[in-house]
Formats: sequence, C-alpha cells, structure tokens
Amino acid sequence: MKRLRQPGVQAGLVALLGGVVVFALAHVVFPHHTTNHDEGVYLQQAAMLLEGQLFIYPPVKESFRPWFFVADGERLYPKYAPVPAAMFAVGKLLGGYRVALGLISTGALALTYHTVREAFDARTGVVASVLMLGSPLFLIDASVFLSYVPATLWNLGFAAAYLHADRTGSRKTAACAGLSIGLAFFARPYTAVLFATPFIIHALWSLRTRDPARFTRLSLTAVGGLTGVAATLAYNHVVTGSAMLFPYEVFAPQDGPGFGYREILGYSREFTPAMSLDANTELLWKLVTQWVVAGPLGTVAAAIGLGAVVRRGIDGRQAALAGVLLTVPLGNGYFWGTVNMLGDLSDPTDGLVTFLGPFYHVDMLVPLTAFGAVGVVTVAQWTRRLVTERVSADRVRPVLLTVALCGAALGGGAAVTTAAEPVSDNYEVTQQFEQAYEPFEERDLDNSLVLLPTPYGDWLNHPFQSVRNDPGFNGDTVYAMQHRQFEVIDAYPDRTYYRYVFRGEWVPYLGLPVEPRLQPVSVAEGETVRTDVSAAVPEQAALVSMRLTSEGENDYATVTGADRLDLQLSTDQNRTRLTGDGIDEQVGVPTPEDGSVTLIMFVDYGTGAGFEYRAELPVAQTDGGVRTLTPRLEVCKDQRRCDGEAAYVPGAHRDGIGMNATTTAENT
Repeated sequence: MKRLRQPGVQAGLVALLGGVVVFALAHVVFPHHTTNHDEGVYLQQAAMLLEGQLFIYPPVKESFRPWFFVADGERLYPKYAPVPAAMFAVGKLLGGYRVALGLISTGALALTYHTVREAFDARTGVVASVLMLGSPLFLIDASVFLSYVPATLWNLGFAAAYLHADRTGSRKTAACAGLSIGLAFFARPYTAVLFATPFIIHALWSLRTRDPARFTRLSLTAVGGLTGVAATLAYNHVVTGSAMLFPYEVFAPQDGPGFGYREILGYSREFTPAMSLDANTELLWKLVTQWVVAGPLGTVAAAIGLGAVVRRGIDGRQAALAGVLLTVPLGNGYFWGTVNMLGDLSDPTDGLVTFLGPFYHVDMLVPLTAFGAVGVVTVAQWTRRLVTERVSADRVRPVLLTVALCGAALGGGAAVTTAAEPVSDNYEVTQQFEQAYEPFEERDLDNSLVLLPTPYGDWLNHPFQSVRNDPGFNGDTVYAMQHRQFEVIDAYPDRTYYRYVFRGEWVPYLGLPVEPRLQPVSVAEGETVRTDVSAAVPEQAALVSMRLTSEGENDYATVTGADRLDLQLSTDQNRTRLTGDGIDEQVGVPTPEDGSVTLIMFVDYGTGAGFEYRAELPVAQTDGGVRTLTPRLEVCKDQRRCDGEAAYVPGAHRDGIGMNATTTAENT
C-alpha cells in the first residue's frame, strides 16, 4: 500500500489502465474501423513495411489502387509518411495491430505524467495523466489507426525530455528530445512544428545567458531534430524522386496549408481567412465543451489552473507548455482540412468531427490536461484550507472525505457522460458495418477473388477498409475493383470468384444499414455463351417492358400476361440476342469488344408505376468467341439507387420479387 502512494507508481497504473481501455475500445467499438478511411491506408502501409516494401506492384493497376495511394508508373505508394504505419507494424509483430494502439496510449499517458511532472510536480503529473485518459478526444483517437495520437506520443516524448534536460542539464535527455521531435516531424511535419515552436522560443530565449553547457545541450536537441528532418527528406527522395517533394503533394498539390484555392480529388474550395475563422471557432468550441475531459468542467479546471500559475508567477518552462494552446489553433487556422472535417458548417451532426472529434487539435490536450491538473490540485488545496478554517478539528477528516467523494462523483460522472456519447455514436456505426461485412464472415474465402463495388470512387478500401490485400496481392483472398474484370480474372486463373454487392446507400454514419450479398461468379467462354435470366412477375403487374442495351445501342420488347420471365441472352462475337417466352420479334445489340450488355426489365403496374429488374452481363471478345461473367443483378425501385446500390439480394424482397441468372458456354 505504501508503494501505491508513490506518484510514479500511480502514474504507471493509470498508463497501464489506459492501454487496456484503448485496446478494448479498439476491439469492441472499432472492429471494422471508422468512417475515416485513412485507417486502411496506414494498415496497408504497415503491411508493406513488414514485407520490407515502400511500393506495391498490382497486377492490374486500375483495379487494385488503394485509397490515398499515388500511382507512379506500375508502382503505387501511400501519400503518408511511414512512421505511424511502422508503429502499428510493431503491434502486428507482437500479436496484432491493435496491440500497438494499447502500447501507444500507454506511452502517451506515461509521458503526460513525465511532462507535467517536469513543468510542475509529480502529484500534478498523476492528475494530468488521469485527465488525459478521461478525455474523449484521446480515448477515441487512440483507439483507431490514425496518425494523430502516435504523433502526440513523440511530441510528448520531446516535451518531457526537453524539460528534464533543461532542469537537470542531462545531455542524454537533450539528445532524446531532439530524436523525439525529429520522429514527430517525420510522422506529421506541420503538427510537429506547431507543437515545438513554443519550446524553440524558450530555447532561444534561454541562450541569452551565454551558458556553454546549455548551448551544448540545445545543440544536441537540434541535431536530433534535424536528423528527423533529414530522414524525412531522404524518404521523399526515395519515394517521389525529390527531397523537397512530399508524397501528399504528389497526390494532391493543392491540399497543403495556405489560403486561396485548395483541391483534392476534384473537390475544391476557395479557402478564406473568414471561412477558417468560422470553422476553427466551431472546432475549438467542440473541443472545450465536448472532447476534453468532463467537457466544460475540464475546461474550467484548465482555466483555473492557468490563472493560478499566472498569479503565482509563470516560468518560461510552463509558458512554453501553455504556448501550445496558441500555436496549434493558429497553425491549424492556416489549413483547409479543418473546414473539411466539419462538413456542412450549418449541420452540427455532419463531418468526421462528430465521430472522431477535432483530431487536428489533439496536441492541445497536453496543455489542457496539464493546467487542468493544476486547477484540480488548486481547488483541492483551497477546499482543504476552507474546511480546516471553518470546521472543528474532529470533523475535518470526514468533511474532507465527503467533499472529495462528491467531487469525484461529479467529475467522474461528467467525464463518463462526455466520453459515452462519442463511443456510442461510433458503436452505432460499427453495427452497420457488422451487417455490411457479414457475408465475408459467413463464407470460406480461401483461394478466392472478390470483386468490390466503388460507391465512393475508383479506390480500394474506400470505404471497405476491413477487406485489404496483402502487399504482394497474393493472399488467401484477393480484392479487386470491378474494372478491367477479365484482366483481373486472367491474373488469378485458379481461384473461386465472387462479387460483393449491396442494397441501399452506403452511409453507415447516418445509421442506415445496407443489405449485402456475396454473389458467386463464374466464367463462361466459347464461340457462343448463353445466359439464362429468370425473374418473377408480381400478380398485379400489367406488362413488362424490356430494353437490351450495349455501347449506346438499344433494342426493345414487351411481354404481357406473364407471371414469370424465362429469358435467354445468346452472345457471340457479333451480337447479343434476347429470346424467351412472349418475345416474338428479333431483339439484339452489338457485342462489345470489352464491356457489358445490360438487360432492363421494367415491371409496369399499368399506371406507369413499377420497378426494374436489371442484369448487367460483363463480356469480352476472344480470338475464337467470347467470354462472360455471371451478370450483376439489380432490383431498382428507386432510379437513384440503380447501378450500384440496388443489388438483388435473395430473401430481402417482398411482393413476389425474385430473379436469377446463369451462364453456359456453347460450341466450345
């Protein structure tokens, strides 16, 4: 028990508890990651580093390009620096990627204690580590595979080592400070500069004494930091061919800091100071009212603590820590990403900030929890003095215990309530993911190839982060976009093929689930390929209008009085013909060289209202005939959902709706 009273032991227990909590949150709340699809980028990069690769070489580049990867000839590389991915890779070596999240959070909490201990005292450091652990912004962002908390870990390492070296004169910790901020720069250059700036000012100011020992220490710190800068530039040279050209600039040249025209992937804005002021005011308000520990109570505690330090005389080391409260928001005001994370400024529920908080400002938690801890200790001391002065000696201890319990209950309750909301919001998203990914867990996918849709554009892992390829594109399951499908099939000739499809709009953050299906796909090749398409016709239907379309050409047919459609598509190198019960005329369109033929069947209830069956047949001409894949089937009750969000899912439809399709090679 005596040992537990030591601040270092207490801080260690807090750090270990934090690691366990984050590890649990990562498993329970984020098993399929978040609505921020950058997680898949870092994990893909981590897998590459474990294989000793900085680049990947997909067999069909257009079909295998992951989200936020730069295309450079036949090779691809991520737009992010490798430091966070390397940290996640360590977790994989120790048993799983999420082990890294637990270790990073443990390290960040331990370094919070050491930083605040150096700036104030050990007891305040313990309180600060507790406040950091209770902050929703830390809990959520430490539980996901993004770079913000890993970068904060290195920033904290710099702050703790710098303050220790400044106090003790240690050259070793001075060098560690430099290496830490160097790694922070390698991980997130702009973030590191914003965090380090107040400490750099403190260092330069301290040199006015012309102390040779101090100059030596600061030189060691500078050399360590410049080593990180050199490593960053060397990485740039290897990857982009130019030391001064960052991968993110290659990916989107107009995506960096600065006002004016900003653009990424065709999305652009004229970023103005007024827009920045509106966005960052909103983000800072969210931070101090929702995402710091206990919300407004934590912010009040930080204000009390800062006021108390100023009243008794703030020193340069404490001022450097407080300076982060200025440099981080000012620097982020110069970056248009702060606007994008909010989405629609008029909608408080819109944007990534709803689920992940103001993550660009996560470094502000360091001074907020530091001064918040000072505020808690100050209030506790003031309360103790007040009780001692006004209560008889025999009642001081029970009164203080009662006040402490009430304060702990109030603060703890506020902290739990504040943290519970974002955890609950993210868990609701996870429930949508669970339903969407269910087909992958229900089927044995060894030695398989899965064709994925592209609801957010031509990228892998955007949004499907949980289904990623090995760096060599040779895992038990390979995932590809539905582009150049026959080239993809040729690259994996001896696998089982599937097509992942779904009904509904992919917006899990709105609580709207999709109905998914993993459709088996077969390849048929011959002089002629026959595709049998069957579809049920509800009793109330008056007629079925059909359209066969290919490469801008259409042909039509109408069937009346049928309760079921049994149709055949006969495809050769020249034409694709439609036959079946009730079709008397010749219906046909040219067979594309490499494309698709689509059969659209509008089931008309006689009033112009109805729905469409669609069968999209991928087809490619060969030297001796044609090849086809099993058609992609849709039931469109809303035209806005056609072509990607209206998949036919057996068992998901009512009112006598149902369809099927098979392909068979003829004259082989």
